[in-house]
Amino acid sequence: MDKKFLLELYRRMVRIRKFEDGIVQVYLRGLMPGLAHTYSGEEAVAVGVCAALHTDDYIVSTHRGHGHLIAKGGKTDRMMAEVMGKEAGYNRGRGGTMHIVDLSLGILGANGIVGGGLGIAAGAGWSAKQLGNGRVCVCFYGDGASNQGVVMESMNLASIWNLPVIFVCENNQYGQFTSRARSSAGERLGARAEAMGLKATEMYGQEVLSVYDTMSEVVTRVRGGGVPEFVEFKTYRYGGHHVGDPGKAYRPAEEIEDWKANRDPIKLLAGKLTRDKLCAVEEIEAIDQEIQKEIDDAVEFAKAAPFPNVSEVSRYVYP
Repeated sequence: MDKKFLLELYRRMVRIRKFEDGIVQVYLRGLMPGLAHTYSGEEAVAVGVCAALHTDDYIVSTHRGHGHLIAKGGKTDRMMAEVMGKEAGYNRGRGGTMHIVDLSLGILGANGIVGGGLGIAAGAGWSAKQLGNGRVCVCFYGDGASNQGVVMESMNLASIWNLPVIFVCENNQYGQFTSRARSSAGERLGARAEAMGLKATEMYGQEVLSVYDTMSEVVTRVRGGGVPEFVEFKTYRYGGHHVGDPGKAYRPAEEIEDWKANRDPIKLLAGKLTRDKLCAVEEIEAIDQEIQKEIDDAVEFAKAAPFPNVSEVSRYVYP
């Protein structure tokens, strides 16, 4: 595979990881209101999925959405400004960490409501079909959202109307503080999609090239007029449910360390790049340093940006 493409996948995953590391520091320094839900450990899913999409294809994200937004091309400085509630942010500081939108990139928004994006995805798919513009919509959601009624409702609509929607379930093993085994009946989440007539694919989500290859096939089928599909990627979040949760009270320490040591998506791709002699370790390190500077600059940009004017408190609020 082309070295330039592989390095771009690596660059995007590192950008997500370092952005999330930056978010943790911003939270600890008291520079942001509220909490944020980090994506570290799941980078291969967002990057592999979005690499298979066109720029104008739609994505709908979740409360744990920074990774999706960056993978689709979101700017880290504007994202950081939004997280800090600043006027320079994507939503002029009104949306915060869980509601970032960039319509120019097909990003229809992250969503603070668990499962709340699926209905929006069905609507985007319906619009694309009516307009005949050839776009597809990827709807990200977690295993914890699988038990929400809107999931089945949206799959049902997408199936009976043959909408170009791809339901991507990021099974990171835990919904908030509860393991998937204790919260979701049945051995396979894909069986629920199959009951709605959707083709279900279940994949390991830590190898970005496997994610990309799988999604490229799915996107081609759905874009070509086939029925909507469901894809489950088994992955893992390193942090707790949010930045204020260490995540260690309900997860075995050895489980966390196993995923970090043996299944880290960034390490896996870096190992392939150097093992296959596509690039030297020094080139990998240079990318890491370049992205770290980008995130450091994004934090400084956000810190220097002004807050929205108090006189505009009711602007964009509709009765």
